[in-house]
Amino acid sequence: MCAKKTSAPPAATAASARPRAARASARKPAPAPPVKAQLAAERRQVLEVLKPIVAMMESILGPNVELALHDLTQPERSVLAIANGHVSGRQVGSSILSGPKEDRAFAAAWNATLDQSQRGHSVVADYPTASPGGTPLKSATVVYRDAEGTPFAALCMNADLSMLQLAHAWLEQALAGKPRAAEPAAPPAEAPEMDVLMDDIIASAIRTLGKPVRLMNKQEKVAAVEQMLRRGLFIVKGSVGSAATALGVSRFSIYNYLDEIRSRDALAQG
Repeated sequence: MCAKKTSAPPAATAASARPRAARASARKPAPAPPVKAQLAAERRQVLEVLKPIVAMMESILGPNVELALHDLTQPERSVLAIANGHVSGRQVGSSILSGPKEDRAFAAAWNATLDQSQRGHSVVADYPTASPGGTPLKSATVVYRDAEGTPFAALCMNADLSMLQLAHAWLEQALAGKPRAAEPAAPPAEAPEMDVLMDDIIASAIRTLGKPVRLMNKQEKVAAVEQMLRRGLFIVKGSVGSAATALGVSRFSIYNYLDEIRSRDALAQG
């Protein structure tokens, strides 16, 4: 007669399984952090690396060259570090819209937001701008992208050309033999609020076309949107809706206008 086959007690089976489970779990790699957390960490690291560069460059740039580091994800208080902020009248915590006028970097940042297929940083080199008070500047900007191609930071350099203009004017006066009294410097104005800056950009773009909005055709509205884009309006959250309301069109129309401008710029660049 064959002996009856017995099975191990449940407790023994569980006890023997635990070491195997422990070894298996030890072999498993730790779960990767969420993508958003990785991107946030990457952005913080880049910004922390760039901050001391701004401080270092201030010692050699001279008083007429401004260097500003922007966090594009916080347009209301984008300036994280700045050297020679008197050039544009800004300080740490100033908004993105309080910077130089006609800044091509705004368009570059907007285009980078729309086209995230690229992974490299964008360089916008040597272009003319003007301070909020109208002083001519020469500017250059690097727009930084994260691993997903989204722009999140900008390092901007703005050189004040007024000293060169003063030297030129002095030479003209010296040649003409007619001295001119120096004009008193205007006191620095307080930085306007973000809403005020947005309203001013929109109103200025509409005003330059010289006709009421209700009489504008599509191309004139596209021209107004292009001016708003060049002044950085669409970096700010909610700006598309504000522009749409001012022009009496839908948000969808504003996005279409921006796509048209972007396509035209791409063709012009070859």
